[in-house]
Amino acid sequence: MEVSTPVPKNKTHSGAKKRFRITGSGKVMREQANARHLFEHKSSRRTRRLAMDQVVSPADTPKIKKLLGK
Repeated sequence: MEVSTPVPKNKTHSGAKKRFRITGSGKVMREQANARHLFEHKSSRRTRRLAMDQVVSPADTPKIKKLLGK
């Protein structure tokens, strides 16, 4: 009888899981830069625009999905 060892599990990239999320349809979303501090000199219009999540570019999507284990 041959005993097989299980394949090790892949770990999710800790940095990627904090920065990206996958939608129900499979798109990868990210937050925008410049939305953390120093809001005093940024317009309200700009602040609202920066608050929206953006879809990651198609060129970067496969790499990010691999880091997230999807």
